[in-house]
Amino acid sequence: MTLSSTQPPAAPARPRWWRRPWVAPLMVVAAAFLAFSLPPYLSLDPSQSRVPAPDFFPPHFAVLSAHVVFGSVAMITCCLQVWPWFRARHPRAHRWIGRVYVFGGCLPSATMGLVVGVATPWGPVTMVSNVLLALLWLGCTFAGWRMARQRRFVDHRRWMVRSFALTMSIITNRLYGVALTILFIPQLETTFGGDEAVMGNTVAAMTAWLGWVLPLLLAEWWLERGDAAKRRRLARGHAATTPVAADLRTPQG
Repeated sequence: MTLSSTQPPAAPARPRWWRRPWVAPLMVVAAAFLAFSLPPYLSLDPSQSRVPAPDFFPPHFAVLSAHVVFGSVAMITCCLQVWPWFRARHPRAHRWIGRVYVFGGCLPSATMGLVVGVATPWGPVTMVSNVLLALLWLGCTFAGWRMARQRRFVDHRRWMVRSFALTMSIITNRLYGVALTILFIPQLETTFGGDEAVMGNTVAAMTAWLGWVLPLLLAEWWLERGDAAKRRRLARGHAATTPVAADLRTPQG
């Protein structure tokens, strides 16, 4: 008895771009954040800075403004880079925008962020967080670019997911800052002894760490979840083909 060959099941069609629920909200949130954050640093007026300049570092506003402008380029291009429909339909544009993301956004912004992080007015705990964030952002982005150059696209994707999480972490940083300020204001006279500077440094330190650590952990969980799902599919596929192979080896009466 001969078993007839069967065609493997067709791969499920990818959802249309408008059916991906996170693409449009991501772009809207990024645009709203930039509309709020960018104008003070395009004004060239240090008095409009939302971060007080420390006395020991006079060029603070210029470096901070460069950090914000390059970071805005990274956020805008990142929204296009993580859009699956755009990557699939316009691979050439994806490659060119990727270069802008790396060399016109992340790397210069992270370098400026490293300087600003060292010169932060919010205390040593915030400084350590900002410096570590800048170094990780530089490392993940550069590693992703190198993987693409070596055509190791699986590794490229993994490093760029981490870079994306760090790029967008500034948004969660601001959200935590607002929430923690509202939470701590009633405790100003008790927990912080009426010292607004101490409360400000505490809020800044907590938001600095929570802002990027949680998104990076979420990115790692998402990557591991995808890898686990692939392993389960491979295991199911192996189990499904084993009986067929056994039938082919067994003589039929």
